[in-house]
Amino acid sequence: MKRTITLWAMAFAAASSLHAAAFDVTAFGARGDGKTENREAINKAIDAAAAAGGGTVEFPAGTWLTGSIRLRSNVTMRLERGAVIEASAEASAYDPPEPNQWDKFQDFGHSHFHNSLIWGEGLENIAIVGGGRISGKALLRGERGGGADKTIALKLCHNVTLRDFSISNGGHFGILATGVDNLTLDNVMIDTNRDGIDLDSCRNVHISNSSVNSPNDDAIVLKGTHALGEARASENITITNCLVSGFEVGSLLDGTHKRTVKQAPDRDGPTGRVKIGTESEGDFRNITISNVVFDTSRGLALESVDGAHIEDIAVSNITMRDVSNAPIFIRLGSRMRAPEGTAVGSIKRINISNVVASNADPRYGSIISGIPGHDVEDVRLSGIRILYRGGLTLDQVAKQPADLVNSFFFRATGGVPPREPYDTPEREKEYPEPSMFGIMPAYGFFIRHAAGIELNGIDVANEKPDGRPAFVLDAVDGIAFENCKAARAGGAPTFVMTNAKGVSAHHCAGVTDFQADSVARKEM
Repeated sequence: MKRTITLWAMAFAAASSLHAAAFDVTAFGARGDGKTENREAINKAIDAAAAAGGGTVEFPAGTWLTGSIRLRSNVTMRLERGAVIEASAEASAYDPPEPNQWDKFQDFGHSHFHNSLIWGEGLENIAIVGGGRISGKALLRGERGGGADKTIALKLCHNVTLRDFSISNGGHFGILATGVDNLTLDNVMIDTNRDGIDLDSCRNVHISNSSVNSPNDDAIVLKGTHALGEARASENITITNCLVSGFEVGSLLDGTHKRTVKQAPDRDGPTGRVKIGTESEGDFRNITISNVVFDTSRGLALESVDGAHIEDIAVSNITMRDVSNAPIFIRLGSRMRAPEGTAVGSIKRINISNVVASNADPRYGSIISGIPGHDVEDVRLSGIRILYRGGLTLDQVAKQPADLVNSFFFRATGGVPPREPYDTPEREKEYPEPSMFGIMPAYGFFIRHAAGIELNGIDVANEKPDGRPAFVLDAVDGIAFENCKAARAGGAPTFVMTNAKGVSAHHCAGVTDFQADSVARKEM
């Protein structure tokens, strides 16, 4: 019996040793001199680890110039401190984009995976770890053509760990995970010129202790494209203890945190936020976002515009500073970038609590907006304090063109036809950004096509006096305010309601308690 146990123990130890075997890339001919093209040597090391049943491919200190690295199951890439994987500037060094018959429903970058610096498809038990860096300054930012446009792309993988490394200038995507299950992303730092982390149709994901700087696009974003040929849900996801920002590219990694970026390529302010959507055919459910710092970026965005159902979302303990558009933006729209016949989605059962924001863009306020016939439902906002820059008036709202994009009069003459200040355009099929509505008639919260909304412990104010009302409600059903506080200037009302049902306010500073079953038009 003792001999049997000993033999079993020896076999287990041998198997464990084999599984943990190290494969140094230099043993396969790689050179960390920043000049030698190492793609073939690195992939040989990965293949050898896979053939051995699994192991760790080691990158010592040095600069490892390479094209496409192909991951394999049961293999870990370890970047030691001082190790830099440098993307080759030669387009021929990268694998070509594989065909995807569904590419008309999402951007080119979301439709292809092999045209990446590091990629894996259909794998299990893979990891990239260590204190090194991946530099993608030679990667494309999303343009079609030869070369690569992603730093790390994973498709239909499971049991994935990404930990303790950094990415600089990651191309279109620093990390793109599509259809990936059981993903842990921890202590990663990304400083990039487009998207930081994109999770597309992923399940059982934990992002923690990470910092993403992306002034020109989103920092951490959940999406639901048609890239897999079906609408696949994103679910069971946690994002916690993270920093997202819109500093000048490179200034997160070098520690200078330069706040020089004035606008992203879409001509709005720096991006760098956490977002659910815009690509939103697949559903989003059972997601928590907590303990996140937003700095010099756009605010939190929840967007369903392609048919997704967004539900059971909890957001808590958020701080924002220098917010470049709406601190909170919840949008249900009907862009419908999805197969024909896809129905408009829904947004419901959303809790957002303990949010503090300062120096927020005064033009947009915070927005909760569905479209006619499709309400945003069952949203709870509590413990939210927002300080906007202020300084605007309803007259400025009225002097905007009636159609901000398509006004022939505005484009042809530079003149501005007047509009009623509370007549905000619907923009049902537009790409969802707060700026698509223009300057909002409410400085605090604009709520339209919404039902079952509760605001408790909301405090909105302005650095400079603002002549707009704090809250504008339009086509709503069941809106309750409790213990809310709002600054007023120039005799402006606190509340403006149009076509409102079931509206109540209790213990709100400066406003007499009221409850109304139906209101065609009322100011308070």
